[in-house]
Amino acid sequence: MQFFGKTNIDFVSKRNTWVIFSVSIIAIGLIFAFIFPPKFGIDFTGGSEVAVAFSENINTNDIRSAISEAGIKNAEIKSFGEANQYLIRVSELGDVQVTIQNALEKIPNNKVTILKVDKIGAKIGGEMRLQAYLAVFLSIIAMLIYIGFRFEFVFGLGAIVALVHDVFFVISIILIFNGLGIMDLEINQSIVAAILTVVGYSINDTVIIFDRVRENRVSHKGIHLMKLFNLSVNETLSRTINTVLTVVITLVVLLTFGGPVLQGFSFTMLVGILVGTYSSIFIASNFVIFYNEKIKKIDLESGWAAEKAKAAKV
Repeated sequence: MQFFGKTNIDFVSKRNTWVIFSVSIIAIGLIFAFIFPPKFGIDFTGGSEVAVAFSENINTNDIRSAISEAGIKNAEIKSFGEANQYLIRVSELGDVQVTIQNALEKIPNNKVTILKVDKIGAKIGGEMRLQAYLAVFLSIIAMLIYIGFRFEFVFGLGAIVALVHDVFFVISIILIFNGLGIMDLEINQSIVAAILTVVGYSINDTVIIFDRVRENRVSHKGIHLMKLFNLSVNETLSRTINTVLTVVITLVVLLTFGGPVLQGFSFTMLVGILVGTYSSIFIASNFVIFYNEKIKKIDLESGWAAEKAKAAKV
């Protein structure tokens, strides 16, 4: 199914406008990071895990309400083990299990039993935070090597610029939404997993466009670089829209009905998918054009193919 026929949209002529837009969002995110520091989950800061079992069926919202009334905010609650067993994760340390048990015992007609209590120290949380940063960094480096070998080094740089842009853009949106009070999101393992997934999705979309650029460079010899990228993006536009809509619909449903536990993951994925698509078209492609025009000093109007042929004769 194609939503578009043969399009001829000029994606690259306004490239400076898109760069200004992206830089502005990231700059606002950095400002919010200083004014409203990001909140990290217990995976990265330390906290407590309390496994409980109930004698009767219970809704997680009832558990969360009872714990909130006891003064413990932003508890993460998920199914654990058998039916009616739940794992409650909170940022508090100390005898938090007593507070949780007393709060849950107030739920009528449902006996609660503490199954186990685990503590996550701040040192371990700090190590996990460092490992999360390292995982994102190494994934980006691996993508650079892959794109560099598959295409050319400048394409690899373009892809990496887009990936770094995606990571900072998504984090900026999270910080902005937190700062404005629109959503209450913690940076935890779920959000890191969503960011890594976005990195993989974004590079796939970029590879599709770059692969079409490589094909068109052979079949349209003499075409200058800006027209080459515009042609390639337009030819892959329908495929991009189809893929994005399929994923976005799924994520919107997950964000709407997934509950607080999945909220951070689904929201990060939703923003990341949209940003990853945007960056593949407006950031990665435009960086390749910028690199050839400003750094390699290629006259785009004279044709990239002509410059390649000139270099081959030397």
